[in-house]
Amino acid sequence: MYQLKEGQLAYIFHRVSGLAVVLFLFVHIVENFFLLMGEDAYNAAIGIYDTWYFRIGEFGLIAAVVYHALNGIRIITIDFWSASTQYHKQMFYVVMILTAIILAWIGKIMLLDYPHWPWMTSEVLHI
Repeated sequence: MYQLKEGQLAYIFHRVSGLAVVLFLFVHIVENFFLLMGEDAYNAAIGIYDTWYFRIGEFGLIAAVVYHALNGIRIITIDFWSASTQYHKQMFYVVMILTAIILAWIGKIMLLDYPHWPWMTSEVLHI
């Protein structure tokens, strides 16, 4: 049975996170083209940003950027310091732990403090 090891997981996560960032950049460029159609079209296009499901997508984007950046530092370290290859597994786990810590902090700010969740509306809370 084939088992994924740390190196393969880092490779896959790095490629997927990079694709997520490129996808965001494409969406961002398309969204900015709405400026050419006028203020109303642009405001309608960015109106999606104030929805709860887009907030989850933004968190996913930040997760991709944070992991991609930290893993990039790991890759640079391995490339320029040959002795670090024997520590690549430990460095992978450090990247994963740092990513989890940073995302926990950012998640608290972005997700827990977000007032527009469907279950937090005045109709649901009966306020």
